[in-house]
Amino acid sequence: MGRNKFSEEQQIQLRSNPFIEKVSETTISYTKEFKERFHPEYQTGKGPSAILSDMGIDPTLLGEKRRSSLVQRIKEYASRIDGYQDLRGKNSGRPSTKELTDVDRIKRLEHQIRYLKQENEFLKKTEFLDRQAEWQENQKQRQKKNSDTSKK
Repeated sequence: MGRNKFSEEQQIQLRSNPFIEKVSETTISYTKEFKERFHPEYQTGKGPSAILSDMGIDPTLLGEKRRSSLVQRIKEYASRIDGYQDLRGKNSGRPSTKELTDVDRIKRLEHQIRYLKQENEFLKKTEFLDRQAEWQENQKQRQKKNSDTSKK
């Protein structure tokens, strides 16, 4: 089952709306103002199609699935501490090294060195403890062997 894709004409029509941030063939992103305006109107009992029409967006263009998922996402945004702000760009993981200044790059490398040193120390300690446990086990085996031979 495929996605409903926007045609070029539909994308152009959607991009002309001030409440739409981005549009591609398969996705649509709304502005913060749209989300802030949509939720209170939905709370008053107005339907998603009516709200979209009032904001100049053709609800049939979006389709039923996009309208229902829009309502779900707006509800989730409303319950968040950060509100309607889109955080996807800010929490996308480690930034690329291309974006870093020399100072930031040095800090990152120093942190990496400290982390690797700490990891090496941990591995050394576990290796030491493993050898120590093995040695103690061997000692017990020898003592048991010696006590068994002395009883004969």
